[in-house]
Amino acid sequence: MKILIEKDYETMSLRAAEITAAEIKKRRRLVLGLATGSTPLGMYRKWIELVKSGQLSFAEVTTFNLDEYLGLPADHPQSYHSFMQEQLFRHIDVKPDHTHIPNGVTPDAVKQCKEYERLIHQAGGIDIQILGIGQNGHIGFNEPGEDFGALTHVVRLQESTRKANARFFSRLEDVPTHAITMGLKSIMNARQVLLLAAGSDKSDAVYKAMYGEVTEQLPASVLQLHPNCIFILDEAAVSNLPIDLTSGRWEMAK
Repeated sequence: MKILIEKDYETMSLRAAEITAAEIKKRRRLVLGLATGSTPLGMYRKWIELVKSGQLSFAEVTTFNLDEYLGLPADHPQSYHSFMQEQLFRHIDVKPDHTHIPNGVTPDAVKQCKEYERLIHQAGGIDIQILGIGQNGHIGFNEPGEDFGALTHVVRLQESTRKANARFFSRLEDVPTHAITMGLKSIMNARQVLLLAAGSDKSDAVYKAMYGEVTEQLPASVLQLHPNCIFILDEAAVSNLPIDLTSGRWEMAK
């Protein structure tokens, strides 16, 4: 595991964008696993800037999103389909048929999960998987207790996750109770994983993910077993680590 520490969210986002952009330039047909939520937005904005300035192209890139709420149609304003369109896809030159997000209104969720895995396999597997991390250590919608061996599947969202996401909805009752998510094995199958985290509220989960017991009760801890995983963090997210951050930029290996 490699650990990159930047001063703040902006520089963390820039570092993540630089790393991924360099890989896209080297391998134009890169397969990217994408995440939603506030954490990757800074990186997405940097990608958009690079595309608009002619320094980067997603024309041959294929993307797979981690998850989608079960029960929300693609055009629902809080669906992850809508999120990705508004925050990234409509601003870059990615081809619509090269973007993949689970179908939240599928009549057969189990079949949809199997089809999603088939599509990932057909694309050659995910080259770089982008992740955030929840305060309880969840990655994607893999909540504490999820099987490390699970592929894409349906999950019931914990109340803590629903409450954390309720700010995007009119009321808590509107937050879906289930989602389709790539499983922990799906994530571990990626050739490289980049986990982004910012803010002191993530520091405990980050510390346990990097240095705690590898346990299904903290899903992100499985990343300790990945052969090519990079944590890209701001200083606040590593406030639990006993290191001097006055130098501004750190690289550590665990």
